[in-house]
Amino acid sequence: MSDAVRSIAMVSMHTSPIAPAGAADAGGMNVAIVETARAIAARGVEVDLVTRAEGDPGSRLVAPGVTLHALPAGPRRVVPKDDLPRYADEFGEAIAQLAGRPRARYDVIHAHYWMSGLAALPVSLELGVPLVQSFHTLGAMKNAALAPGDRPEQQRRLMVEMYLANQADAVVAGSSAEVTALIDAVRAPADRIWVVPPGVDGERFSPARRAHAASVRERLGVGPHRALLVVAGRLQPLKGQDLAVRALAALPAPRPALVLVGEATPGAGPYVAGLRELAGELGVGDDVHFVGRADRDGLADLFATAAATLVPSHSETFGLVALESAASGTPVIASRATGLAESVDDGVSGVLVDGRDPAAWAAAIGGVIGDPARAIRLSRGAREHAERFTWATAAASLLGVYAAIVAARAPR
Repeated sequence: MSDAVRSIAMVSMHTSPIAPAGAADAGGMNVAIVETARAIAARGVEVDLVTRAEGDPGSRLVAPGVTLHALPAGPRRVVPKDDLPRYADEFGEAIAQLAGRPRARYDVIHAHYWMSGLAALPVSLELGVPLVQSFHTLGAMKNAALAPGDRPEQQRRLMVEMYLANQADAVVAGSSAEVTALIDAVRAPADRIWVVPPGVDGERFSPARRAHAASVRERLGVGPHRALLVVAGRLQPLKGQDLAVRALAALPAPRPALVLVGEATPGAGPYVAGLRELAGELGVGDDVHFVGRADRDGLADLFATAAATLVPSHSETFGLVALESAASGTPVIASRATGLAESVDDGVSGVLVDGRDPAAWAAAIGGVIGDPARAIRLSRGAREHAERFTWATAAASLLGVYAAIVAARAPR
């Protein structure tokens, strides 16, 4: 790492990167921002996490070397995602003031999600600070694998992502699948794309959490000899929880219990109601447990207790949930879709399923939970697979990206 990189700003307008980060339904993006910031700060670089204030603006230290700044932009409340772009200019102005215009105190600005880039790019141009862009989800990828009944991403988002990908000094992708989408659909310059997979907290997500299995089962009302299947993520069509319910119904009795962890995305209330109706119609209403939001420790306990974690998403740029399950020693059964093919080592840390046929998913589930010897092999392989991904490694890679773009701008 170059000594020129001493202070960075990680910008996340989309949602506060601290408050929801303990929740399973907060999305991998927020976990990745916070954990990466901590790992970067541990290497002696000052990190400011910058977000839009949903209440009173202010700053606070959240870890050694990491400060959270909640900046005023728009109303001081949660704003629907589709309304956030209208406050991008105001948020960008607040970032510029925080940066200390006209002479910025940051060496790099790293924008997370497209709305953050919309706010941060003018600041980068005005102050001459290199901009790194991480999208985490791409509108083009979502639209290419749209769930039935889901609303496609607006053209404005697609155009902004294309513009940001061509204006940023570097674009960080989480997987080769995201790289392909960036080049083919977003038309990002290939020489500006860097692949930095996320890490996983192997101490929190660990097979040692199985010691809490009895209390997890007691809270769910599930007996000690019944298998648990877990799906973790926001309840929305993109995440495909309906496929998990249909696959459960395709399994022979006695069936496992299916635990759906997470809250509904704003506007996805009808989808959640439809999940409950579907479970009832298929005769598995009593087998499906909607547990809502779980904190990080609660999620780790669930993963360690489960016989398998299901990731039936239509699209994922990587799939952090799959990695956290693997670190817990729990096999993952996932769609062979987009980035999941890289977060799951097929036959080692879990099973990748082609297509969305509930019968095929049921067969994959049965092939894991119905074969104890195979389940043990996959459990060991899952943990070993997850140990390859650490936040320290991700931080070191990002610091390499930052140093490269700072050096590229330096006068020769």
